Amino acid sequence: MRNKLADILLEKGIVDNSVLEAIRAVPRHLFLDSSFEDHAYQDKAFPIGADQTISQPYTVAFQSELLQVRPNHKILEIGTGSGYQTAVLLKLKARVYTIERQLELFKKTNLFFKKMGYRPKKVIFGDGYKGLPEEAPFDSIIVTAGAPFVPNPLLAQLKIGGRLVIPVGLDEQVMTLFVRKSAKEFEKKEFGSFRFVPLLEDKN
Repeated sequence: MRNKLADILLEKGIVDNSVLEAIRAVPRHLFLDSSFEDHAYQDKAFPIGADQTISQPYTVAFQSELLQVRPNHKILEIGTGSGYQTAVLLKLKARVYTIERQLELFKKTNLFFKKMGYRPKKVIFGDGYKGLPEEAPFDSIIVTAGAPFVPNPLLAQLKIGGRLVIPVGLDEQVMTLFVRKSAKEFEKKEFGSFRFVPLLEDKN
């Protein structure tokens, strides 16, 4: 079923073979509530609790492909969620730091990682808008929720040549890639419309 899912993603335009291999390798059904297990390898998003969703596999693959992950890349993920995107990045041999804003999901997914043997460098409960300055700079930053604007701290925490992949917008988001060209210069590209749950900000 994982092979079939990877074939569907290939048909939809995902061409990075390492990303397709990661999709083949990660058992998505384990990241879903048992009531959705039968549908785990459909190219659809599903609820995971706390008003959040596990992203559609195409979206996970699309964002992963935009990151251009290489072994040992240091990646910051904003929005751990179910941990499925994290697991795909780990299969790509990245060193992953991941931040989750929802305490319920943070606890659940952190336990799940330990049980399944997934080993991100850090799993943090915190505000993704602030990034993780103490661990910066990063080769790439991926945001897995819809941001109403691009948080400046995330751009600031990229290495020169680093890539930020972020869906920007309110009701509907435009997948946006920023590549850091110098200390103050960023190249921006847009890749069509997607729908994500909102990126929550810590108001305290």
